[in-house]
Amino acid sequence: MGGGMLSFSDDSWAIETSLKKSDNATVVSKNSWAYMATMTMDFLCIILPILLFFTVLAEWTLMCAILMVLVLLFSIIAKRFTSSHYSLGEGTNFLRTNISSYRVSMMIVTCLCILAVDFRIFPRRYAKTETYGTSLMDLGVGSFVLANALVSHQARNIPSMKWKTALKSTNVHVGEYGVHWNFFFTLAAVSILTPIVNLPPQYCGILGSIILIGYQSCLVNGLNMYLLSDKRGLDLISQNKEGIFSIFAKMGCIRLATKRRYWGLYLIGVQLGNYLFFGNHSTTMWRSNKWTRLLTLFLDRHVERVSRRMCNLGYVTLVLAQNLQVLGILMLSDYIPASETSVLERAFDRNLLGSFLLANILTGLVNLYADTLFASSAKSLVILVIYSFTLSAVTGLMVLYGIRLKFW
Repeated sequence: MGGGMLSFSDDSWAIETSLKKSDNATVVSKNSWAYMATMTMDFLCIILPILLFFTVLAEWTLMCAILMVLVLLFSIIAKRFTSSHYSLGEGTNFLRTNISSYRVSMMIVTCLCILAVDFRIFPRRYAKTETYGTSLMDLGVGSFVLANALVSHQARNIPSMKWKTALKSTNVHVGEYGVHWNFFFTLAAVSILTPIVNLPPQYCGILGSIILIGYQSCLVNGLNMYLLSDKRGLDLISQNKEGIFSIFAKMGCIRLATKRRYWGLYLIGVQLGNYLFFGNHSTTMWRSNKWTRLLTLFLDRHVERVSRRMCNLGYVTLVLAQNLQVLGILMLSDYIPASETSVLERAFDRNLLGSFLLANILTGLVNLYADTLFASSAKSLVILVIYSFTLSAVTGLMVLYGIRLKFW
């Protein structure tokens, strides 16, 4: 009888088996069960704790975070003294691992929050603010734009491919993007505008900053009152003013400024990604985070309060600061010898778009068949655990059967 070997390749992210023909069906079945068992363990050790900290253990998050940092530092020190061959990870491949971990962590938190926010066990302080202020979910769309910019073709000096966009209708508050606009239109518009400009990535940050400063000037000179007003005309721009204006700031005049908000952030992300891939990033990540946080505090106190709805300059610097901090923390794994990527992380990394679309579908189904606002704490937690496990299991199965969705 032939033996079998199961391995999870970092390049193909696929299950490889070496066996004789007579053992093929049996070993493949065993390997599939082993893979899903590993995914289940990763779910219990990674996703379930995050879900609990966002819901029933929300009041203990700070204390647990401090404890985990202490455990991490102890682990680093212990492994450095016990490992005979210790070397700090360097190079593009190691950086890609850190950026992939950052994007996966952002995706997992997003997928958990989009359903958890519908339940009362999700703290209201984490939910989106109405006009001014900051919260966990306020960072969502800005972080998505930045995460896509960091690994964009422009950031990696790869010639732009043909445009592929995914547009999908979602039910959101009218004040979020407008009547017809939604999150997917924002991502698509930002991705389309950048190749049109065709600017070298080393200068994208300069253009992004100019756009953002110009847009902020428009805000303080009356555009903010227009965006926050409940009055809407019959024209398409007025009906979708929040979403259309947000493009340029997230990528930086009423008809012109309506498309610039997210574009400014995207352009800065392109230059940042290019710097991470081709520059010396080992000593400047935390320094950049410090300066963006100080700039955020200055803008919030002396220019205009941070507002996700208007995507002003303060919001952009906040998104940059928060995401740089997360990326910097993940880079601490450089100091842990022989640290490995989990199977669950690889599965999500291979299908970020697929997992996000699946999360939106599952969220819609839960809201269709469950009264989330009046569900008890126990029932809410059970639904969220089933939802998150289903999401993880299906994402793992997509890798198992070689299914991958990728539009950017």
